[in-house]
Amino acid sequence: MRIKINTADRVGMVLDVLQVFAARGWDIQAMEVVSGAIFVRIRGQVQFSEIRARLLELSGVHSVAEISSLPQEERRREIQAIVEAVSEGLMAVDAQGRITLLNKTAESILNLQGRKVLGKNVAQVLSPDVPMLRTLKTGQGYDNQEIVISRGPVRTRYMTSGRPLINEEGKVCGVVASLKDPGQIRALVHSVTRAQEITFANILYRSRVMGELLELARRVAETSATILIYGESGTGKELLARAIHAASPRRDMPFVPINCGALPDALLESELFGYEDGAFTGSRRGGRMGLFEFAHGGTVFLDEIAELPTHLQAKLLRALQSGHIRRVGGNEEIQVDVRIMAATNQDLVQLVREHKFREDLFYRLNVIPLTLPPLRQRREDIEPIVQALLARHQAALTPEAMAVLRDYHWPGNVRELENVLERAAALAGASAIEPRHLLLDQAEAAVAAGRGTLKEQVAELERKVVAAALRKYGSTRRAGEALGLSHTSIRNKVKRYGLERYISNRKD
Repeated sequence: MRIKINTADRVGMVLDVLQVFAARGWDIQAMEVVSGAIFVRIRGQVQFSEIRARLLELSGVHSVAEISSLPQEERRREIQAIVEAVSEGLMAVDAQGRITLLNKTAESILNLQGRKVLGKNVAQVLSPDVPMLRTLKTGQGYDNQEIVISRGPVRTRYMTSGRPLINEEGKVCGVVASLKDPGQIRALVHSVTRAQEITFANILYRSRVMGELLELARRVAETSATILIYGESGTGKELLARAIHAASPRRDMPFVPINCGALPDALLESELFGYEDGAFTGSRRGGRMGLFEFAHGGTVFLDEIAELPTHLQAKLLRALQSGHIRRVGGNEEIQVDVRIMAATNQDLVQLVREHKFREDLFYRLNVIPLTLPPLRQRREDIEPIVQALLARHQAALTPEAMAVLRDYHWPGNVRELENVLERAAALAGASAIEPRHLLLDQAEAAVAAGRGTLKEQVAELERKVVAAALRKYGSTRRAGEALGLSHTSIRNKVKRYGLERYISNRKD
């Protein structure tokens, strides 16, 4: 039973109340006194009416009421609710290092039961070198330190921050610490840094070849199979990889792109796999999580995979085979669950023959090969891409300029098309983009300097000649006569290069 006694604020009031309880042998379990009120918790079979009658006989007692809880009990429940409401794990120890608090989140993170560990020394429960014990000695707090806890053969990593509890005498009387598992950190960083999602709807096309490719990509997105994307520079390999990730069961986890050709070998290894404390000069204290660990549960996209150094190819192979990585300077295996997607604009089969790329890694990566065709082989896609880019730049395009864009061979693919239109929009200003704004002669010079194979450049020249003849004569028969080709030959070339739009409606 819990009661509240409203009293006058005078000296001896509490003593008078206690004498009433003592005289009748009523057992007080807890008592709390504030100005004008006394709160009491009583144990045993006692009638409230009797207690109330005896207390009202005292001078200065105004009223007696039964209540559901004492103020200290309400405060304890409020604090407990706050402790349980936070998303982080919370743990507290007293001046002797004994665990005094462990919220449900901490129990889940550490895989412990609070009722079994409360009162035990934190060194025995977790580790003798946990930062909380150092704070008990020094009084210095700490932020985002990594701790490794071993339970038999299993080693688990956590991030922790802690602050000392200081009593009225200025002495450390305990420590409270927050705990996060790596998954929480990854999720937090991912939620803050997550880029705008790219889906299959963002990939614009009209061509049959792209339709077939994207249909296959949609099917394999639902699996966790490794994907190797082939394609020339600028075809949109990362765009396709992001769309596959967004359609996969891993869509809510990180997508981590890594350009294997953009980083020095030593830096690339530490970025991919992380490093331990003291692994090399200038390394961050406490070590650092690598991108494979950060992507746990999500997707790692390895662009320019052909540029991956040989010694890192072996580590990547092990990650693919076993699902484990090892940090630079470390000797423990860390389990990671990531889907690998890789991309290249090189002939990996030839690199394997030349012993520049591991054959076993190639077969591990080449589980589902997807090939993005260059823009010159899917000219039907140029117009929808151009229209989307014009809308982005709030620009217009003359029919003559569109014809030039359709005829150009685009050695730099979609990326070059984006750059050309952005530049043309800037040059045209408020006017519609005309052929003179496109400045494609510079790109032609780049092709002449060696961009594209001889076979591709000869085919492009042939396409241009046939297109020019069709524009001039409007008929495959007359264009064939002018070029010295049979009607069947010119029709085949029209079909091969997608030049049907240059044929007039009249019969040949």
